[in-house]
Amino acid sequence: MPSLTIPQTPRYVPAPPTKEHLQYADLAIIDLSKAATAEGRAELAVELREALTTHGFFYIINHGYTQAQNERMFDIADIPMSGVPEDEKRAYTGDSIKTGIFQGYKPRQYWHIDAGVRDQHEHYNCNRHVHSLMHPQALRPFLPDIDAFVRHNHHNILHKICRLMALSLELPEDTFVKLHDFDAPGVSYLRFMKYFPRSEEDEVQTKNVWMKGHTDFGSITLLWSQPVAALQIQTKEGWRWVKHVENALLVNVGDSMEFLTGGFYKGTIHRVVQPPIDQRGYTRLSMIYFSFLNDDVKLVPLMDSPVLQRVGVERRCEDDVAPTMKAWRVARISAYGASDLQKGKEPGIEEEVLNGIVVKHYN
Repeated sequence: MPSLTIPQTPRYVPAPPTKEHLQYADLAIIDLSKAATAEGRAELAVELREALTTHGFFYIINHGYTQAQNERMFDIADIPMSGVPEDEKRAYTGDSIKTGIFQGYKPRQYWHIDAGVRDQHEHYNCNRHVHSLMHPQALRPFLPDIDAFVRHNHHNILHKICRLMALSLELPEDTFVKLHDFDAPGVSYLRFMKYFPRSEEDEVQTKNVWMKGHTDFGSITLLWSQPVAALQIQTKEGWRWVKHVENALLVNVGDSMEFLTGGFYKGTIHRVVQPPIDQRGYTRLSMIYFSFLNDDVKLVPLMDSPVLQRVGVERRCEDDVAPTMKAWRVARISAYGASDLQKGKEPGIEEEVLNGIVVKHYN
């Protein structure tokens, strides 16, 4: 008979919120509990459309996890980083540059950031089918928690957002739900991610940038809010900080949703920088659910949408040469942090060409 005892986790103590006066982005807050009714979904679809066409990021509250559940998951998120010996980590290290898949560990200093400086953040990536692969010994007692968390992100949060997005484009409500089938071939995954403080020399060399400005390349990203200020988004007024909201999620769309909406919903450029001075001695622990369309989805505009028919679309490539989700994902993952970027035509922008499509990086 299975044990009814819930395994205890080591406690991860996050940094206190910053007291620095920062220029924060004014992001919309969407109450997901309203999605329980058709009237509520219609109301939220309007809010989502406004949020995605204004800043491209928004908060989700009342998503179904309590503050206590949230804190337990952050405790679990730190176990792969703090509770696993280095030799065991090496046995579970992935090679995303060769495979085009994020699975297992990405060690520190795997990616080149700028001016010869390599990254100082560690990942542990877990495919949405949590039990399909082996995991480090210290994490195994918590796999039921992780599996429940992944399924909650996918079915109870992502799919609700998918429904709102479809309604915002005047498409059948299940359009994007079908394109994010939990059991179809694809690689939506959960990432536990920990940033470590860097040397002053590295900060000077990279101008305090920990991860260059970029867009995500999946469809919808769910980032669980945490207190260390470091995430910035590019707005019309310049770079703005993203404020921590207790037990909330940050949501943004990536390249593949930009393809499907013909540029109506664009991926917002965002970056990670050195935290404000009162948080610089702390690590920054994140939990992110990166969702991807089913592998076989061709990244072309959904022209059945009356909205897209009215406003028109901007294609990043011709439909007949558009990549599938799998091809785009493999190209982006394999190139990230490994390819030689070329100076773009605009100041501060570097470029690479993947599958015949220009990808910009904002430094």
